[in-house]
Amino acid sequence: MTAPHVAAPRHALAPVGPDLFREALGRHASGVVAITAMAGGTPVGLTATSFTSVSLAPPLISFYIADSSTTWPGLRRAPLFGVHLLAAGQSDLAARFAARGADRFAPPTSWRPSEENVPLIDGAAAHLICDRHETRAIGDHWLVVGHVRRALLNRRRPPLLYHGGAFGGFARLP
Repeated sequence: MTAPHVAAPRHALAPVGPDLFREALGRHASGVVAITAMAGGTPVGLTATSFTSVSLAPPLISFYIADSSTTWPGLRRAPLFGVHLLAAGQSDLAARFAARGADRFAPPTSWRPSEENVPLIDGAAAHLICDRHETRAIGDHWLVVGHVRRALLNRRRPPLLYHGGAFGGFARLP
C-alpha cells in the first residue's frame, strides 16, 4: 500500500525571524547543563539548554554551541569534556556559566578535577564524561556529539529546568 499523495501548499510561508523563533522555542521547557573541559591546563565551561540524548548503543549525547562563543575554541581543542546535568538550586551557577567574560570557575563555583582531569561541578544531578564522537557546523552553531565514557549520578537532586527565559524546578503531577 502506498502513502496517499499530499499536495504541496499553494502559498509560500513567511520567513520566521530570529526574535519570533527564539520566543517560540522559549515555550519549550528544557533541562540545563554545563559543559566543561580543560583547555591547555585551564578550565573552560558554558551553559547549554540544547542538550539531548542521541543513542543508547553506543551511548551518545549532543549539544549545540554558537560559532561566536568565546569558549568554543578552547572546548574544541579538549579531547574530553564533561556534561553536568544541573540540579534545582543551581540557577546562579547556570547564569554564571552563561555570562560572557565571567570567571566561571572562581568562587563561589565549587568544582574538582575528575580522574580524567575534566572539571566536575559539585552538586550536579549527574555528570557525564565524554570524548568527541563528531563535530559538525550547522547554521550559526556547532553540533557536538559526545561518546559517554563514564556517568556519575546524584539521585537525591532534582533537575534544574529552563522555560520562557527563566530557571525553575520540577514537580510531579498528582
